[in-house]
Amino acid sequence: MTAARPTALIADDEPLLRQALERMLESEWPALEIVASVRNGREAVERFEALTPDICFLDVHMPGLSGVEAGRLIGRRAHLVFVTAFDNYAVQAFEQGALDYLMKPVETARLADTVLRLKERLRVAQPAPDSDALLDQLAAYLQKKSAPHSLRWIRASVGQSVRLIAVEEIDFLKSDEKYTVIAWRGDGGKPGEALIRTPLKELIAQLDPTQFAQVHRSVVVNLRAISHITRGANETADIHLKGRQDVLPVSRSYLHLFRQM
Repeated sequence: MTAARPTALIADDEPLLRQALERMLESEWPALEIVASVRNGREAVERFEALTPDICFLDVHMPGLSGVEAGRLIGRRAHLVFVTAFDNYAVQAFEQGALDYLMKPVETARLADTVLRLKERLRVAQPAPDSDALLDQLAAYLQKKSAPHSLRWIRASVGQSVRLIAVEEIDFLKSDEKYTVIAWRGDGGKPGEALIRTPLKELIAQLDPTQFAQVHRSVVVNLRAISHITRGANETADIHLKGRQDVLPVSRSYLHLFRQM
């Protein structure tokens, strides 16, 4: 590793969050060179082997190879910073193992503290901590956690038929009095909608928090469906979706999720 021109890799399967972290690092640590920005753990390991950056920012939850599994393969050859969303077990494990981590949405003050620690470790050429045992433990936990306890299908009436809608095909869910509107992609990616009687608040508890975010009291959105976000008046914003005309509101209470974007 070298501190002359520090280099870093960012791995996150969500492009908006990946780009947001990159912009924050550019502001907080202008000398840091982001040599790779990738979308999954497998690509992270491949780019690390080719570029050997000093630091790897790894999203914990990524398809295929998780951030923890990628970190285990990279080992002590780089300083690892894990980025995680609302996973108390993972956060506690990181803290007990003295591993660097950032909570989503990444806050500027927390990132500044992490940057200071990384700069100091690079300055004194301190090797990355030996955390193999903890990473093995976390990888096993995440594998168990990814077992199908999250909702995978929703049964909904569409006209005279009943459809099984894959949760990953849902763009957003919106509360509509006693019902919940399910907006999803049907055959060929064609937008569709259906009503179910299950209240939105019951569905939220069953959704993968790394894929879905509540952005309004009555709206939950699939992060992968977001095209872009525009700011509105009074600390609000609007979410625009890929291939849909629907515009979803972001209330003041949830604006912090996108503050760095």
